[in-house]
Amino acid sequence: MATEAAGIDRDLLVDGFLQRRRYQLQLADAAADEHTLVCLPTGLGKTTVSLLVTAERLSEAGGKALFLAPTKPLVQQHADFYREALRVPDDEIVVFTGDVKPDDRAALWDDARIVIATPQVVENDLVGNRISLADVTHLTFDECHRATGDYAYVYIAERYHADAADPLVTGMSASPGGDTEEIETVCENLGLVNVEVMTEEDADVDEYTHDTDVQWEQVTLPDEVLAIRDALNEVITDRLEKLKQLGVTNTTNPDLSQKDLNKMRGQLKQMMDNDRSDGYKGMSTHAEVMKLRRATELVETQSVESVRRYFERQREAARSSGASKASQRMVADPKVREAMRKAESFDGLHPKFSKARILLAETLGIDGGERAILFTESRDTAEALVEFLSASFDVRKFVGQGDKDGSDGMTQTEQQETLDEFKAGEFEVLVSTSVAEEGLDVPEVDLVCFYEPVPTAIRSIQRKGRTGRQAEGKVVVLMAEDTRDEAFFWISRRREKEMASQLAELKAATDDIEDSVGDDGQAGLDAFADESGGDAEATGDAGGANEETDADDGGDAGLTDFAADARGEGDDGEGGDDGEGEESEESGDDAAAADDADDDGVVATAGVEDGVEVVVDQRELDSSIAKDLSTRDGLVTRLETLAVGDYVLSDRVAVERKSAADFVDSMLDADRSMFEQVGELSRAYARPVMVVEGTNLYGQRDIDPNAIRGALASLAVDFDVSVLRTEDEADTTELLATIARREQETRDREVSVHGEKTTKTRAEQQEYVVSSIADIGPVTARSLLEHFGTVEAVMTAREEDLLEVDGVGQVTAERIREVVGSKYE
Repeated sequence: MATEAAGIDRDLLVDGFLQRRRYQLQLADAAADEHTLVCLPTGLGKTTVSLLVTAERLSEAGGKALFLAPTKPLVQQHADFYREALRVPDDEIVVFTGDVKPDDRAALWDDARIVIATPQVVENDLVGNRISLADVTHLTFDECHRATGDYAYVYIAERYHADAADPLVTGMSASPGGDTEEIETVCENLGLVNVEVMTEEDADVDEYTHDTDVQWEQVTLPDEVLAIRDALNEVITDRLEKLKQLGVTNTTNPDLSQKDLNKMRGQLKQMMDNDRSDGYKGMSTHAEVMKLRRATELVETQSVESVRRYFERQREAARSSGASKASQRMVADPKVREAMRKAESFDGLHPKFSKARILLAETLGIDGGERAILFTESRDTAEALVEFLSASFDVRKFVGQGDKDGSDGMTQTEQQETLDEFKAGEFEVLVSTSVAEEGLDVPEVDLVCFYEPVPTAIRSIQRKGRTGRQAEGKVVVLMAEDTRDEAFFWISRRREKEMASQLAELKAATDDIEDSVGDDGQAGLDAFADESGGDAEATGDAGGANEETDADDGGDAGLTDFAADARGEGDDGEGGDDGEGEESEESGDDAAAADDADDDGVVATAGVEDGVEVVVDQRELDSSIAKDLSTRDGLVTRLETLAVGDYVLSDRVAVERKSAADFVDSMLDADRSMFEQVGELSRAYARPVMVVEGTNLYGQRDIDPNAIRGALASLAVDFDVSVLRTEDEADTTELLATIARREQETRDREVSVHGEKTTKTRAEQQEYVVSSIADIGPVTARSLLEHFGTVEAVMTAREEDLLEVDGVGQVTAERIREVVGSKYE
């Protein structure tokens, strides 16, 4: 990339829009040549680097560019920047978030030249086979340090390297990780083989940065606040004593670390996996400890108002149906009730509130500053601070979207309007939660105040990056004396120094690290290419090996041999009339919805030319199954909002998947019982399948194992449903792929989604009414109706007449008469 004329085709860059900065051109040079991690301090134009690379790739390689950012405000901000900076028609630079309907996204994708999106939306569209990355020539991962675990970035990178004809990846972050190992993990997950680091010490960067004065202010909590904390700590000590008796901890100190709590949880989970009932009791106690520690954290580091609101939400949760025992025990404990009363009667001011007001007065009044940001962890605290500070300053809040913990969020439009007004100087103080920490183009401010220390280096660096860009700035950290605030402060300082040192070391040893990352990265790219085909081939071979024994002309029935139904319904089943799928777009960035059904009720399989198809209910995206299936060679996934079932594998096979815990929970759920779900599934599909996932089925919720066996027997005998057990999600994935291949390749079946829940027949409604009496099952209900002829006759039958019915004993007869004949109270 030549450095003259900003190094790109002038046709794509608006003349004079970008300031010429040598370090940005150098980084863009490097990123245009290979998959690159760009590390650059906050506020120094990482997005410009990506834009320069995008412009060159579109000019030279054609295709389209995809830019991913973790939040909707960031997406909108980047889109505005690209539209201003590039000579590309605005309608060819499109935004993909959960606010855009899936069908609209599919259409927009085809015509777009640049797509700027949240990763969850792209992940869902890839799983649903709505878009293809084949012609994407530049993919940018903003805030790429998130690319760990099962975050959407990891899956998208895997698909991109496997699917794109001419891929190029740029990862961008001001803080890529806490240590070299974390940075290498990010590189491996995104397939990055080159690392480019610029620090504030570099000569080219130094002229664009200024010193930031960081100071910390201690406050002392009043006795009334400490009394609330101490009451809660007594309860924590009591609960830890119970966990100590289980042998999962050696301490009852309420100030134990999160690491110790995580270790405890791991031990309790191991006990549960071994079907030890005390493991379940211990896990419930552990959950109570976590809730109590959250309350103490709020009262120590936030405000009494925030802990008041927290208690109120816990009370509401304890009163709700299906409330956890942990919530119920906690709000019923006398010491907790005492703490609640103390919080409700406290009418003083948390000392951090007073200190924050003093700091703002000094910065905006005495020192003549113009703008300040106050960061806090808690949305409740943010709202309380806005109310408190509004008496002295022009203040607005900036929080995330949706409704979280009982507090109203802000829409994307409201967020953007607030930022625009802050930039324009229409108000002077922004009180923000963590949503403004990462990447948002918040204007230069004179003061960044941390209402509490942040215990991670990445977040601390992101927050501090809001000041000191064009002039010297000030950062103040508020800490409550002798609380976890102090621990978090020292942890953050240590980690920041470690990260700065590691980035310096990373820069100094770039060649050696690139050799290591490059080798691993290439191995990772090879794995991306191989992974999508290897397992699928093995699955296909397994299916082929059984073709003879599973042929239609005979052979023993196997696990995947769905022979003619014993009910005599034939292969077509009884599926009811189908209709349109219902659009369902969850808050945040979850994006999956049903495509419209064809006129004949069969949902179209547009875009599926070759290969086996699996239709996935969009609510199944919480598991890894859909993503794993979508990477299989010769297998295509499609997302729908399914009326019945979780997976559709052919015109006659649909699968309801439940974890062991979900299976037991649905046995007890009166509002949406498992048997009602299965009844709908079996009416819509000739070969309904229930997959029960997990190895500890009989250790759930202290339920008698025979009750669980009875439910399994009822599914098989009363509902004629195939019940299959799997060990985990990976095992379920293999099973679904195997059944789909055998149905569609071996049996030559097609996929057909039977759209809506079928209406119960009159007989089924009668059976449902009778079976609800005294918890009798469907078989006995049918026997009663066959004997008496009507529901009314069953209800008015005498006990001695009931005993004449096959399957009705003395106990059942007495319970029926008791339910039907007793006065309603």
